[in-house]
Amino acid sequence: MDTAQLLTLSVADLASGVAGESLLGDGGALVRPLFVVDLDGADLSNLERAVEQASLTDGILVGRATREVPAELAPLVDVLDLTYTPGGRSRNVVGSVDPDESIGEFAAAVAKNPQSALVARQVVRASETLPVSEAIDVESLAYSTLQGGPEFAAWLEERGPRTLPPPCNEAVLIDRDGDVLRITLNRPERRNAYGTGLRDALVDALRIAVLDESVDHVVLDGAGLSFCAGGDLDEFGRTPDITLAHFIRTRGGAGRLVARLADRIRVCLHGHCIGAGIEIPAFAGHVVAAPGTVFRLPEVSMGLIPGAGGTVSIPRRIGRWRSLHLFVTAVSIDAQDALQWGLIDEIRDE
Repeated sequence: MDTAQLLTLSVADLASGVAGESLLGDGGALVRPLFVVDLDGADLSNLERAVEQASLTDGILVGRATREVPAELAPLVDVLDLTYTPGGRSRNVVGSVDPDESIGEFAAAVAKNPQSALVARQVVRASETLPVSEAIDVESLAYSTLQGGPEFAAWLEERGPRTLPPPCNEAVLIDRDGDVLRITLNRPERRNAYGTGLRDALVDALRIAVLDESVDHVVLDGAGLSFCAGGDLDEFGRTPDITLAHFIRTRGGAGRLVARLADRIRVCLHGHCIGAGIEIPAFAGHVVAAPGTVFRLPEVSMGLIPGAGGTVSIPRRIGRWRSLHLFVTAVSIDAQDALQWGLIDEIRDE
């Protein structure tokens, strides 16, 4: 998308309340889901007012800076949803060789799925200071909302009908060696897709460690070429009861358990870690990735948001700003970038 088509505000414009216009137009249509805020040569005289107005804005606010952002602008950068800048060293900005190009790509993704992008923004902000279990509830309620929306319906139509995958008798392997419990995802023929069978088996395995205090260490890994390629897409769109699905995601999902076991669990990643394949591991206290591991969060591009705990676990590791960048753009990042950002803790070939 050409950034010239976007409404770009100065800091003074932001302070005047221009971005505070109604998000909704006639018939409830989204009018302007995104604003760009130009941070180059910003007038600091209205900074406090700009910060206040930014915090009240319903649309997504993307900062633009073609050089290092002055330290004086830190309060504003903090309240924006993300900022693209060539620097990119602090966790509230995303480094970009060409900020305008990056903003154009982000804006194009928002234009394609504005509802899911806005909900992702609302969720990461709302859950930022909540306890993990409550934040997961917020994520799941938002996910259920989007399941009934037109963007997910459009994705399902474009994907076309799918046949349910065959059941797997040993979706997860468990091995106990003294005080160490090793749990291995075991659907290599489907790149360990996080479907119903694997999810339930993983939850049962994690509950062993939760209930048995003699388990001092848990190691979670995956068989085959990838740790986990995310949710099983063949199962998407088959939920007859989205309310029941909410309770299953929150009370029958693995994220809450990994968070409870954080100080005892190490997750070893390799290959492609998509969606749930990084959302769940990010709750762990120590995450190791093999060289060449790739991470991606594509849910917003499907008309949804991360639904395995990713709006909770990912921001707690890398901040809500970079998280929203990953969620909306669905861009892949490699192990080196993931390590630099704090998404993983170590690169090692296990």
